[in-house]
Amino acid sequence: MKRYLWLGALIIVLALTALAWAASPFVGDPKEEYYMVTFASGIEYWKGCFAGMKDAADQLGVKAIYTGAPQSDVNQQVTVLEQVIAKRPAGIAVTCSNPDGLRATIDRAIEAGIPVVTFDADSPLSKRYCYLGTGNYNAGAMAARHLAKLIGGKGEVAITTVTGQLNHEERKAGFMETLAREYPNVKVVNVGNDNNDQTRAATLVAGFLQAHPNLSGVFCTDALGGVGAATAVREANKVGQVRIVSFDTDKGTLDLIKEGIIDASIAQGTWNMGYWSMMMLYSVRHNLVKPVDGWKAKGINPLPGVVDTGTNVVTKENVDAFYMD
Repeated sequence: MKRYLWLGALIIVLALTALAWAASPFVGDPKEEYYMVTFASGIEYWKGCFAGMKDAADQLGVKAIYTGAPQSDVNQQVTVLEQVIAKRPAGIAVTCSNPDGLRATIDRAIEAGIPVVTFDADSPLSKRYCYLGTGNYNAGAMAARHLAKLIGGKGEVAITTVTGQLNHEERKAGFMETLAREYPNVKVVNVGNDNNDQTRAATLVAGFLQAHPNLSGVFCTDALGGVGAATAVREANKVGQVRIVSFDTDKGTLDLIKEGIIDASIAQGTWNMGYWSMMMLYSVRHNLVKPVDGWKAKGINPLPGVVDTGTNVVTKENVDAFYMD
């Protein structure tokens, strides 16, 4: 009799659990599609972002789809974003190759009732609900402090960056202003646009080394810039003399850190960007965030405008932790 009572109780518990699960607002429809839209879509960097988005989508029981423009071209990305909007997805996470160039298209998606968040690179004047990404100014400051210590607090340094892209401009500003304020004996002698291109970065840094024979360090605001800088420094036989602080955790960068050619890299919270983008899109789509009644009609944003997804300094001591399986 006790055994039958125990089985009956177990059946009731399981039934109640199933009912509670079925009623959970965090059990989505597998037909719901959420898109991640990038630029330079083939680079390794986006893998971490999409891995986070897909993990969240799997937990919610919805579908995450990756797409993007093949190059760092705002017109290409606008076209891709317009094609995604035409599919009427449940939500879109987009990283912006140009803050102004994507603004009108993002606004059209919002006006069409499609939730949009930006990640990694923002369009702050658009109607997007939230920007999730690195506090880029502070990340540049972190790089400045690390590089300054590597070169003993004095010397000449240079920068490779992606001109006109907001996140890179902020990293550059954080780097330069921190040096000027905290390390006045470290001088930025050259800044070049590598356009997120490894070959161009190598050419730029080779030119820096020729023009400034006493160059002590290079800060690269993008991963391909760092790999290109490493090529130029190695070819000039100045490994260990010219210290490199790069950005991100693609395999090429991590391998060069293990070799001792790149000294450090600033790791962004890419998985966090994708994971929380998905959670926010789902929550807005299903009206799960209600800071005030009727927030949409009253023009009130239900999400925080900006979320800092964090940074870490990658060195030879901790590099193994950053390789993706």
